[in-house]
This record gives sequence, C-alpha cells and structure tokens, in this order.
Amino acid sequence: QSEAERAGALKSALADVVIRLSNDPGILARGDVASAVADADKYVLQYRYRRDNGIDEASGAATTRLVLVAEFDSSAVDRMLAGLGLAGAGAATPVDSTPVERQIWISGIRSADDYARGMGYLARQSLVRQAWPLQARGDGILVRLSVAGGLDRWLETVDREGVLRVNSASPPLEGIDATLMLSP
Repeated sequence: QSEAERAGALKSALADVVIRLSNDPGILARGDVASAVADADKYVLQYRYRRDNGIDEASGAATTRLVLVAEFDSSAVDRMLAGLGLAGAGAATPVDSTPVERQIWISGIRSADDYARGMGYLARQSLVRQAWPLQARGDGILVRLSVAGGLDRWLETVDREGVLRVNSASPPLEGIDATLMLSP
C-alpha cells in the first residue's frame, strides 16, 4: 500500500469511528469535523494490514485484498470530539467520577508484545485511572484496575473500542470481576 492509500484508509476508519460515536451519519458534512478527520494519522496508535480472501462475483475468480486495521487513541479521539462539541466514548462519565477497583483476567497474551499492547491500552484508556498487573499464568494476566464510572460502563467502552473483547462481565470465578481477551 502506498502512503497516500494508507492515509485515505486511516481517514475512512476514523470517519467511521466519529460517525459511530456521535450517532450522526451526516456529521462529516461539518467542515470542522471533516478537517479533524483529515488529520487521522494524529490519532493512530498502531495499524496493520489483514489479507481478506473472497470471490469476484462477476468472474467467480478468487481474490485477495489488503484491509487496513487501525487502533486509534481513544483518549485523543474523545478529546477531539469534545473539542468539536460532540459526545465521545467516555463523555457520559465525568472525568472526576469516583473510581472503583476491580480485578479482570485478560487472555490471549502469547508474547511480550501482546503483554505490552494490552497493558499499554489499559494505560491509555480514558476510563482507567490505574492498572496493576498482579499475576501471569498460561496465556493470561490478572490485572487490578481503578476504573471511573463503574465496571459495566468500562466494559461497554472497551468492547466497542475492540482492542480487548469481553468474554464474561460476571464470570463464576472468585476474585475476578470480568474476563476479557486481547484481540489479535
């Protein structure tokens, strides 16, 4: 992919995020919003390409295309949306709401890079005030979180952002308040 193609795909991905978070399919018609989306590279934490295989409907031939998968900085996107007067993912929860401490289990940690990505996401996530890794076992880690706005609100936000996926919001495991999985 060329740099111009990547920039276009990042803009398109951020536009989808802005539309979803604002609940307004016509929001990109606003010049200030379109201008902010044009700077999509400012909000990207990381990106990768995924190969999607399919069948061309006209010819029946097998096709392969590269799809850009981007992870955006949710705090920066929320700040951008707030600056534009739009509700962001964490906007309904005041920043100063009293945090609660909970323990979560995150599976899918198969390498040091996975660990860094999972803990880095928690460190940047707008509703997390603090995250402490407590234990690692197999392909998972036990983490204590201090979360603003309550665990249910946080789990909804995390699942929507897609870096972690919620397996169970009330697992039958003593001392674990939720189980999640790191997305590949």
